Amino acid sequence: MNSFALVFDMDGVIVDTNPYHKTALRQFAEKYGHALSEEELIKKIYGRTNKDWIANLFQRPMTATELAAFGEEKEALFRAIYEKVICEVNGLTTFLEEAHSQGIKMAIGTSAPRSNVDFVLEHTGIGKFFSVILDESHVMHGKPNPEIYIKCAQQLNLPPAQCIVFEDSLSGVASAKTAGCPVVGVATTHTGQELGTKIVINDFTELSPTELIHRFA
Repeated sequence: MNSFALVFDMDGVIVDTNPYHKTALRQFAEKYGHALSEEELIKKIYGRTNKDWIANLFQRPMTATELAAFGEEKEALFRAIYEKVICEVNGLTTFLEEAHSQGIKMAIGTSAPRSNVDFVLEHTGIGKFFSVILDESHVMHGKPNPEIYIKCAQQLNLPPAQCIVFEDSLSGVASAKTAGCPVVGVATTHTGQELGTKIVINDFTELSPTELIHRFA
């Protein structure tokens, strides 16, 4: 059983941040004269790195310094909104504790910047469970490109087929599938039908690590 590892996206999987990201995104976009529809948020922004969606929003060439500054401006907005209500997706810590007790290796593979990763881990106290943490700074190509999950598998020293990924976004599911990873859909952002994964959960109370691995083994 320990030949499998577990890899977690962050937003919408570890913490259900998307309603708060949506508010911050809309505030940020409106400041610069852009109105974002629900469809645009889903198709162009959710699950993607800041450098990808910001350049797409402004529709002009941007320097790395500009992209970083705009990205951190938006993320500071998000953290200010979310800090008062931050909580993990239901059942997560118990799930992580059980997996850890069984010697299952675990990683985080997120499109978020490190500032947000540190913010979430500090407020939830779950950083100790993860031997690998990759954020947007570790990849050249954001989701749906498979790079981040290929790199997670490499750092876990397992083939992608033995790294079970938890994802809530369409771009994240596509990234994990293209990497060759089994995928569990977490239905915080999309329905199970929209996610199109073999297994869908609403939260981590619905199955144990042992049950999960047996379903993919």
